[in-house]
Amino acid sequence: MFNWIRQQVLRLLRVPHDPTPPFGAPGSVRVFRAGKNYYNLRLARWSLGQFGAFVGLAISLTFFAWYKGEIETGVRNREKAEAAALVAKATPPLPATAAAPAPSAPPTAVAPAAPTEANSVKPAPARKSTRAKRDPRKDFQMLASRTPGWFIPVIGAFEIWGVLVLLLQLPVTFAAVRLDFEMHWYIVTDRSLRIRTGLVSLQESTMSFANLQQVEVKQGPLQRLLGLADVHVQSAGGGGEHQPGQRGDSLHTGIFHSVNNATEIRDLILERLRQFRQAGLGDPDDHHPATAPVTTAEASDGETLAAARELLAEARALRQALS
Repeated sequence: MFNWIRQQVLRLLRVPHDPTPPFGAPGSVRVFRAGKNYYNLRLARWSLGQFGAFVGLAISLTFFAWYKGEIETGVRNREKAEAAALVAKATPPLPATAAAPAPSAPPTAVAPAAPTEANSVKPAPARKSTRAKRDPRKDFQMLASRTPGWFIPVIGAFEIWGVLVLLLQLPVTFAAVRLDFEMHWYIVTDRSLRIRTGLVSLQESTMSFANLQQVEVKQGPLQRLLGLADVHVQSAGGGGEHQPGQRGDSLHTGIFHSVNNATEIRDLILERLRQFRQAGLGDPDDHHPATAPVTTAEASDGETLAAARELLAEARALRQALS
């Protein structure tokens, strides 16, 4: 199953075939890949992302279920109110009956209470807060009570769409994580090296030992915990712009990302760089022609020599004719 998804993704993204070794002796080719813990780290990040997506979907489904329940309650209340209004409209009003007023008792005089210190001073009324606290739940309930009933199938369609998207993206995103790990290629020969990384944004660079200047190993805290490190290879004459962290304007850097044998790769590159410089080999990208180009002076000398030979041949022919 994974191989089929792998082929489809590579064909869709038009990723080229595996990289070929750079210039160098066939027996000197060494291929390195990213460490297994790098894949485990990417897989852990992917798992956390999927867990967050599941939690978000569960919260959304819970909210949608509550919202649909409030809509159904509002629809039932509106139907009951409409039915009660129809019943009240259809029922005639009852005739009013005249009732004799009951005799009222004579008013009794009530002596006014003597003012005291307790009731002579009235307390000041408490100030009411001008800002009333709003309950979001009540706001949603009011909104749901006013929502028409035909909106319930729309919410159901959103729920089904969210579940399908979450389930369908699982194999695709997992394949992307796996393929991104597999697309890390580091090839070293006795005269050059080649680095290819990336799946969607593919990057491939080739560096010759003739321009190599520095090889260093860098390792962060998390990489140290996982036994991984990066090997930075810097060369001059790359023609790129100055990037942060580089030590010169004309330096360009190749990085062996998250390898578990960084020391071995560094020692291999340094040893082959030493052998390369001792042998005095030139840059493999510089292809010189077999014959040197003819300069203007050399061309002029050749024309003079050809004219002298022609003159000598005519003189010999004239001498033979006279003799």
